[in-house]
Amino acid sequence: MNSTRIESIDALARHIGQEINLGAWVTVTQTMVNAFAEATGDRYFIHVDPERARASKFGGTVAHGFFTLSMLAGFLVDDLSGLQVDLPEGTNLNYGLNKVRFIAPVPVGSRIRVRAVLKDASYDATGNYVQIVREQTVEIEGAARPALVAETVTRRYFNSPQ
Repeated sequence: MNSTRIESIDALARHIGQEINLGAWVTVTQTMVNAFAEATGDRYFIHVDPERARASKFGGTVAHGFFTLSMLAGFLVDDLSGLQVDLPEGTNLNYGLNKVRFIAPVPVGSRIRVRAVLKDASYDATGNYVQIVREQTVEIEGAARPALVAETVTRRYFNSPQ
């Protein structure tokens, strides 16, 4: 996917309905899953006990669904190709999720990446922020079904009204 620099919300809005980003593959390690389990207190055996998980229907440990979702805030978006959005100076904040579906488990040791489609990009009535809605699909390398599909909402609050 070619990288294109976008410097205005109007230019970004012309891409609504289109795929705008593709992330690099990231390997999900047991160390990462264990750290998530410790941070959240979710130490269910299918995530943290490789020996016991081998006897489960998964045949080994799998990442937490929320681990995979949380990767959208960091690792999966660190190295995106596609649109590079460079709006006026401000602060980006996660505003929420309109919809999330955990479709397939992510086996530890597999590689995942994100693919994003722009659903909406618009200013608020005061021009203080722009709201961007993306449908983000986390793919598992070699798998027929994605790990998850999430509609994420981000707001960029500007230092001065636009």
